[in-house]
Amino acid sequence: MESTARFGNGRGSSVQRRVRRNVPHAHRRRHRLRGAAGVAVRSARARGRLMTDRAIQARDRLAETVESNAGEDRVRAIWEERSAREGRVAPSASFGGRRVLTLESRRSPELALLVMNYGGVPVVAPSVREVPLESNDHVLAFAEDVIQQCFGIVIFMTGVGVRIMLKLVEPVHGRAFVDALSRTRVVARGPKPVSALREVGVTPWTTVPSPNTWRELLATLDGRSSEVPLAGLRVAVQEYGLTHEEFLRELVARGADVMSVPIYRWAMPQDEAPLRRAVAALARNQIDVVLLTASVQLVHLMGIASQMNMEMEVRRGLARTVIASIGPMTSEELREQGFRVDIEASQPKMGFLVKEAAERGEALGQIEQAIQSVEQG
Repeated sequence: MESTARFGNGRGSSVQRRVRRNVPHAHRRRHRLRGAAGVAVRSARARGRLMTDRAIQARDRLAETVESNAGEDRVRAIWEERSAREGRVAPSASFGGRRVLTLESRRSPELALLVMNYGGVPVVAPSVREVPLESNDHVLAFAEDVIQQCFGIVIFMTGVGVRIMLKLVEPVHGRAFVDALSRTRVVARGPKPVSALREVGVTPWTTVPSPNTWRELLATLDGRSSEVPLAGLRVAVQEYGLTHEEFLRELVARGADVMSVPIYRWAMPQDEAPLRRAVAALARNQIDVVLLTASVQLVHLMGIASQMNMEMEVRRGLARTVIASIGPMTSEELREQGFRVDIEASQPKMGFLVKEAAERGEALGQIEQAIQSVEQG
């Protein structure tokens, strides 16, 4: 079954384009477009300086943080081993013992270690859970279409989505699906889907440059339109978490026959206690820096704040923190919700995000020292 989405400002100016959705129960429904550890702290004046009193206090506070989150004991053990290595030189930038809220879920231990490496005290509050959809029928139907070479282009948005799809399809179709992908124009949005595809021997037809948002993806397709025009082409898009309405709308506007293939959805974490503690800490002005690695993290944080009737307090708390975003999509969500973006990582990678946030934290420390000097003088 096909559904028709209507765009335009009035009846006479509307343009109709077909958008296919591949959804659970193997039917296609209407696509609605809607608007621890010791912390080695570096002095700004001398590289390689030993731990300061403030860093030792930060290490002690970290013990509280890790005790309240499952799995953080292992992170603390890893950090203690790393920080004790002979000849270790700390980075020049430092959070200076400040409390850094991280909302990352899947890679939260890695992010916490990065924060500790730059002299921060991580407050770990996983905010997102990736939940597979209840029915796999739509994925298997999509795989059959790929095997039958029904698509001109197949777009993979995430590495997780690629791996989940392969796990679902392999028991039914074996290697046939992967072999068919090898004969299909496959587009990978960023390095993670590229890596997942290459693990099974599939080389993308084209990849998308940093920062790998849907805008760069669309520009990449436009750049190859002389070779492969989108008009009249059947295009499949592997979705993740939430539907990228604007991207699908742009594909449709270019004449593509679009099928969206949802693989999983974003949900609240099973254990909401760390996120609730983070909301309370923000409301009490106990957080200095916030690191956001996905836009949905902010959505869930503010959702919990609303449930706790603390939204205004959290907004005031965020107003006094340094807010660091991993990339344009996350920055866009921050601005839409009325928050400023202090830092947008120069590359959409956690290492760049933490380093550049630590550099801002060091600047804050110098300002604090200047204020204290004036007050004492």
